[in-house]
Amino acid sequence: DGVTSMTSGTVAAVPSSPRRIQSLDVLRGAVMVVMAIDHIRDFLHVTAQHYSPEDLAHTSVPIFLTRWITHFCAPVFMLLAGTGAGIAVQRGRSLSDISRFLWTRGVWLVIVEMTLVQTGASFNLSYAVVIWQVIWALGWCMVALSVLIYLPLSALLAVRRRSSAVRSSSASASAYFSEPISILVRFNR
Repeated sequence: DGVTSMTSGTVAAVPSSPRRIQSLDVLRGAVMVVMAIDHIRDFLHVTAQHYSPEDLAHTSVPIFLTRWITHFCAPVFMLLAGTGAGIAVQRGRSLSDISRFLWTRGVWLVIVEMTLVQTGASFNLSYAVVIWQVIWALGWCMVALSVLIYLPLSALLAVRRRSSAVRSSSASASAYFSEPISILVRFNR
């Protein structure tokens, strides 16, 4: 399964890197493009700093949709982190290696949010107003995942069944998708 190379008259096997799953890379790239569009909109749209893109009195359908679609980006990034951890397990990496990677990546994301992103967003080092958002949350989710990967699959499925039962008793998932559709209908009146 490796590539053979000649080095100084000896033959050495160089292991090939694990094959990447192209569909996951495409999904990750698509989410990055959507986030870039949302962030660019903040700087290029004339009134972006004056009202929320979800404010139906001031926004347009394209502006609303570019903001609405970004609500799926963080969950997709988290899904991809979990999927990557599962693939790493299937490819033979130890749980301790994966856990260490997730913990380290998560802590770094939290640190980056608390320093670079916070400073870049406010241009203020006083931390009088602290806004830790998506990167901070993703970091802590990765830290949690670094612990959760040790749980047996049956325990994780039991937690999922319990949370699904609670969610279905309080509100249907279709309400999440039907609300933006009803908002768009209001635009066309």
